[in-house]
Amino acid sequence: MSRIAKQPIDIPEGVDVNINNGLISIKGPKGEISMDLSSDINIKKDDDKVNIEFSNDSNAIAGTTRSLIFNNVIGVTKGFEKSLNLVGVGYKAEIKNKILHLNLGFSHPINYEYPDDIEISTPSPTEIIVKGISKQKVGQIAAEIRSFRPPEPYKGKGVKYSDENIIRKEAKKK
Repeated sequence: MSRIAKQPIDIPEGVDVNINNGLISIKGPKGEISMDLSSDINIKKDDDKVNIEFSNDSNAIAGTTRSLIFNNVIGVTKGFEKSLNLVGVGYKAEIKNKILHLNLGFSHPINYEYPDDIEISTPSPTEIIVKGISKQKVGQIAAEIRSFRPPEPYKGKGVKYSDENIIRKEAKKK
C-alpha cells in the first residue's frame, strides 16, 4: 500500500477544486491548473480535504497522482521559483519583450522565448529567477536555460542553479 497516497491533501482557503470525468481542476489566487487522472484512481473531495482511493493494481500511480495534485495546490497558492546564476566574465542576461537575451561567451547572443504562464526576471545581470504555478514547467524552463552553457568543472564558468554545488577538478600540472 502506498503511504503517500493514503495521506489526504488539505485545501487552503481561496482554493477551489473541481473533479469531473477524469479531470481535476484547481483554481487559486495565482491561477488555474488542470490535469488528467488515471481511470484506476477515484478522488473524493470533502469540505477542505481531497482523498485518493485506489486498488492494489494502481498502487504506484496513486502516490504519483497525490504528489502531483499536492504540487498543483501549492502552485496556485504560493507558486514555484528557481534561481539561476551566471558565472563568467562578460556573462549577462536581460529581458526585452518577453524574450530572455543571454550573453554566455559565444560568438552570438542567445535569445530564449518563454511561455506566457512563466515569469522570468533578472534582478541583476548575472541572476535569473524563473517563477510559475507549475512545478514541472518552472523546472523545465530553468533546465533549458542552464543547458545553454552548463557549468564546467575547472573554473566553474557557466549557468548554474543558485543552490548547486559544482565539484571542481584540478587543472593539469606541468
